[in-house]
Amino acid sequence: MENKDTNYMVPFAIIVAGMLIAGAVIYSLGNNAGTRTAETGNIAGDTALQPTGPVALDNIKPISDKDHILGDRNAQVFIVEFSDLECPFCKGFHFTMQQLINEYGKDGRVAWVYRHFPLDSIHPKARKEAEATECAGEIGGNAKFWAYTDRIFEVTPSNNGLDPNELPNIAEFVGIDRAQFEECLTSGRYAQHVADDLADAINSGGQGTPYSVVIAPNGKKFVVSGAQPYVSVKSVVDIALQEK
Repeated sequence: MENKDTNYMVPFAIIVAGMLIAGAVIYSLGNNAGTRTAETGNIAGDTALQPTGPVALDNIKPISDKDHILGDRNAQVFIVEFSDLECPFCKGFHFTMQQLINEYGKDGRVAWVYRHFPLDSIHPKARKEAEATECAGEIGGNAKFWAYTDRIFEVTPSNNGLDPNELPNIAEFVGIDRAQFEECLTSGRYAQHVADDLADAINSGGQGTPYSVVIAPNGKKFVVSGAQPYVSVKSVVDIALQEK
C-alpha cells in the first residue's frame, strides 16, 4: 500500500512543481514589463542586442512631422514600428502591417509610423538601405518613402542579401530621379537620422526586430515584439482603441 501511494504522489508532485514554475514565469514577466501594458511575445524576430533592463516605453520619441506616417496623422492609434530592411521577419511583418492599415487605416483608426532599427552585427547593409529610404522621402515626399520601402522588402532576399547596386534601380522603379538619389545617398546626410532612430529603438526597449509600440488614444503603450501574426497584432490594436 505504501508503494502504491508513493506512485500516485510522484506525478502529483511533478504537476504541482510545473504549476509553480509557470506561475513564477508569469510573475517575472509581469514585474519586468515596466510600463508595458500588453506583451504578445517574441515568437519570430532577429535579435542582436542583449537585454539592458526593464522596458522604458516612455522614452520613445514623440511622433512628429519628421516621422514617416502611413495613414491619418490624426489617427486614434499609432503603431511605431522599428524595422531592419534586411531582417526576414521584418519583411514578413511589413506585409502584416500593410494588411492592418488596409483594415484600420481608411477610417482614421490606426496609422503606421516607420522608424529604422538596423542590426549592424548581422545586417551591415541595412543601415545604408535605411538612408536610401530617407533619400527617397527627401526627393519624392512621404509617398515615395513608403513606395521605396515597400519595394526593398519586395525584392530583397533578406539576411544582408540585397546588392547595394540595386538601390538606385529601386529609386528609378518608384519614379525618383536617379541622379538626385545617388547624390543624396553618397552624401550620407541621413546617417545621423538613422542613428537617432536606432538609439530611440534601444532606449524604448527594443532588443530585436521588428519591434513595435502601439500607442492608444490616451497615451497608453503596448508592445508587439517580433513578427507577430495578423490576429495577434489586431487583438492589441482592438484593446488600444478602447483606451480613450
